[in-house]
Amino acid sequence: MNNFTVLLYLVMFAAVVGMTFAFMYTSMRATLDEFYNPSKRKIHPEMKDVKTGDELLVFNANQDDEDDEGDVIIIRK
Repeated sequence: MNNFTVLLYLVMFAAVVGMTFAFMYTSMRATLDEFYNPSKRKIHPEMKDVKTGDELLVFNANQDDEDDEGDVIIIRK
């Protein structure tokens, strides 16, 4: 191998190492930003009028016919 090939190899190796650290840095920054500033979850359009504490009617064909059992109460944070 001549000197040009060795130099080309070292330049390409340094470029790959630099890109690897840049990728790791941006990935960790995005992960930590999401951890410290969580995005708000969007509410489904059909659930906009439902307030915290409202009971919803739930249909489950596998349960016995009991009154007022198994209702879902909405709690929003």
